[in-house]
Amino acid sequence: MAPPVNILIVDDREENIMALEALLNRNDIRIFSTTSPNDALKIAWENPISIALVDVQMPEMDGFELVEMLKSNAKTRDILIIFVTAISKEAKYIVKGLGTGAVDYLYKPLDPYVTAAKVDSFIQLARTQAEVREKNNELQNYALVVRNSADIICTIDTLTMRIETINPAIEKIMGYKPAEVIGKSIIDLAAENERTAFRKKLGEVIKDNLSFAVFEFRFETFDKRLIWAECRISYRNKMIFMNISDISPQKSYQEQLVKSKEAAEYSRKVKETFLANMSHELRTPVNGIIGLTNLLRKTQVDEQQTGMLDLLETSSQSLLGVINDVLDISKIEAGKFSIVRSPNSLRTLCKAVHDLLKYKADEKNIELLLEIDDNVPDYVMVDSLRINQILMNLLSNAIKFTERGYVKLRLTEQQRHGDKSKIQFTVEDTGIGIPADRLSKIFDSFEQAEDDTSVKYGGTGLGLTIVKKLIELKGGKLTVSSISGKGSTFNFANWYTLAQAPKPEVEQRRNTKELPPFKDLRVLVAEDNLVNQFMLSKMLKDWQVQVEMVDNGRKALEKLKTKPFDIVLMDTHMPEMNGYETAKTIRLDLEEPARSIPIISLSAASFDHEQQQAIAAGMNDVLAKPFLPHELHDKIEQQLKHKGVLS
Repeated sequence: MAPPVNILIVDDREENIMALEALLNRNDIRIFSTTSPNDALKIAWENPISIALVDVQMPEMDGFELVEMLKSNAKTRDILIIFVTAISKEAKYIVKGLGTGAVDYLYKPLDPYVTAAKVDSFIQLARTQAEVREKNNELQNYALVVRNSADIICTIDTLTMRIETINPAIEKIMGYKPAEVIGKSIIDLAAENERTAFRKKLGEVIKDNLSFAVFEFRFETFDKRLIWAECRISYRNKMIFMNISDISPQKSYQEQLVKSKEAAEYSRKVKETFLANMSHELRTPVNGIIGLTNLLRKTQVDEQQTGMLDLLETSSQSLLGVINDVLDISKIEAGKFSIVRSPNSLRTLCKAVHDLLKYKADEKNIELLLEIDDNVPDYVMVDSLRINQILMNLLSNAIKFTERGYVKLRLTEQQRHGDKSKIQFTVEDTGIGIPADRLSKIFDSFEQAEDDTSVKYGGTGLGLTIVKKLIELKGGKLTVSSISGKGSTFNFANWYTLAQAPKPEVEQRRNTKELPPFKDLRVLVAEDNLVNQFMLSKMLKDWQVQVEMVDNGRKALEKLKTKPFDIVLMDTHMPEMNGYETAKTIRLDLEEPARSIPIISLSAASFDHEQQQAIAAGMNDVLAKPFLPHELHDKIEQQLKHKGVLS
């Protein structure tokens, strides 16, 4: 509902005021009245009066003088004045009244119908004037916003695409003065090689009659610079209204982000390549050491030599552990570390770790205790390899830093819901403890509790980092409490799904002498490492295999073209032509039966993507170095059965 119109009645006689108020008694008006012209001026100043009914003949100040004063003030000059008079209707008085600013006359005695009709028409006029003033104020505000906007705002004729109006922001953003671009085609402001696309886009807006559209183009400034602009467009009444924002800083930031991402991707690939090469270069000699150790055990050795072989194997396994630590950290950080759960007995896993480390505890004359509460479920879904790795790290660490007392592994069930059990693992020791100021740093890569810890006790400083990350990958959290000089307690808990005991598997054959021979099997080995060549040759000949050895992929191809073989054992990293390229060439370029020959990759690669790359290149299976003889025997047996060579 519209607000009431304010009407001021000024007459020196109270009865005249009362008569007018009676005639004008309506809900849509508010009446102010006074017998004093001076009070009338005050009322008009303090209230938004729209219409004033003014008596001409008043003793203090006549109506003409009052109206002249009202019209002389900016605040009251727009009041619609109607003179109410009983004097002559002569033209000279009418002219004088209209000259002072009145819009009409009412003559006494007042005709009720004429008075009501005239006042009603002026009320409508007053409302219209108020709306016009309001619209003008809005337009002025909009004009102020447009004029001071940081964005370019313009209107464009859709027939000619010429700019009709534009605000001053054009000068700040593009270097043109508004007068220089008015009448110019908006298309000409776009970068030269984008004008066709820009015109097409504007055409689509007009054709589809879009009330709003947003797109980005490059514009050329007065000084020939290119800037990125976001254009927000509205199409109405055959006019385009366009808001142009300079988004060059955002685009530059986006480009920097893309470059940073590309640099990070490149760094990641470089790191992965380095780690893959390092894995190969380190694992290959370790594979040779472990293989030769196994071969030496088969020869006639005395007790002293057996002890030396034990030390050699322990050293190589220790080196392999360090290599695995570094590679595991890299895999976890790269997000390429997977957890594979299967039914396993927690009691069996914990007992195996306990038995394996007990000799280390015995050597230091400390107790290694294992406590598993009766309510802990036996079989659960768990990644046995990773839980073994976690417990081995925590217990080895505890034993390393404990000189007297005990190290204890305890398992307790905290909660059970249906087939889910929350199990807590606790590793407690009475060792040297961890200072409070170093407690938060022991989980950082290559960090240890004290600066000289690695000198005194050895180690890479990666064990606890790997443990923490593995536990978090499995959905748990590792916590530690410690008192320096008194010992430490590590806790982690996780939810496990209860499982049935798996079917017993046939124990792996670990003695090479128990492995059946492959009589008359023809095997081509492509391996560039001399130690591994010797080890593989000796191992295969023990299985009565006919072996031919080459040291790169190109020579392997030549051999396959000239001689028949049943299987190929191929290293992936070789000079001249690596294993991946060789496998692809075999599958694509060689004739049958060589094209379909089984290929087993003997790779030192430890990353999943490298193993996937081997399969994608055409290899049938992958055996990671270092490996034991029975593992290679099983792989060969599987491929020959699949090929139909063995039944």
